[in-house]
Amino acid sequence: MRKRSITLLSDGTLFRRENTLYFENERGRKPLAVEGIYDIYVYGHVSITSQALHFLAQKGIAVHFFNHYGYYDGSFYPRESLNSGDLVIRQAEHYLDRERRLELAKLFVRGSALNMERNLRRWKVNDGFSEELGELLEELEGARKITEVMNVEARIREAYYSRWDGHLPEGFKIVKRTRRPPENEMNALISFLNSRLYATIVSELYNTQLVPTVSYLHEPGERRFSLALDLSEIFKPIVADRLATRLVTRKILSKGHFREELNGVLLTEEGMRKVLSEYENELSKSVKHPELKKNVTKKRLIRLEAYKLIKHLVGIRGYEPLVAWF
Repeated sequence: MRKRSITLLSDGTLFRRENTLYFENERGRKPLAVEGIYDIYVYGHVSITSQALHFLAQKGIAVHFFNHYGYYDGSFYPRESLNSGDLVIRQAEHYLDRERRLELAKLFVRGSALNMERNLRRWKVNDGFSEELGELLEELEGARKITEVMNVEARIREAYYSRWDGHLPEGFKIVKRTRRPPENEMNALISFLNSRLYATIVSELYNTQLVPTVSYLHEPGERRFSLALDLSEIFKPIVADRLATRLVTRKILSKGHFREELNGVLLTEEGMRKVLSEYENELSKSVKHPELKKNVTKKRLIRLEAYKLIKHLVGIRGYEPLVAWF
């Protein structure tokens, strides 16, 4: 059975009865076949019984929670079943060794930057970005501290945003990247998609032997899966940014799908539904993998990226970040 992600946008209760999960809200009660669930994303005010959580833990199903504004809050992360003491040690070694950590941090930034460049070429708004990027990537190679790597990454992204705006319709310009709260519609859309993508990557990491709290570009910290932040740098341009662009250029979203709140702009519930539907469709699309010589979904590419990182950590093959060919 092919498993799928479940999104709960409305308020209700998730509970277990015998060997079935049910979601009950004002519209009634709906059974959820556990064997067909990959992970669950909760946006509404949902109560989950302890029996339901025990059941989800037994089945290895992660549950991701988002607040009223669509921002990621946290995850119910079941006990890991794919443990590898050797890989934990290798991950820690690569973090503690400055040179090896720097190498990986730079690779994440390089991969992200090259995917940004692919986008601008795709949208025909490159406008000198490649030349500027070349200089910034040279500076990246010379960086000796993680803070210097992050500084270069921020400047690359700023140059990218300024050109991306040239492809966006009036009323949906980024202008300046703002987050909490987003100051306009496009910033709200980007933040919402980035938040969902982060949670998706957390689920993919759960299904590998990687420890999601040990990272290289982003500083490991309490209460966050910082390795998902590292990998999200690769996928934000080719998943979130491309989808955001399509949603506004094809008029799938309009101004009416946003609301003003907290001195900022946020998606309405109907706007969230539209975005999440398109997001799931996007991740389910297949592309021909140049090395595997077969079609894989874009969601599968995230897991494959994690496997590539594992091979790097254990010394099988050096990590090369995914650069979109599609």
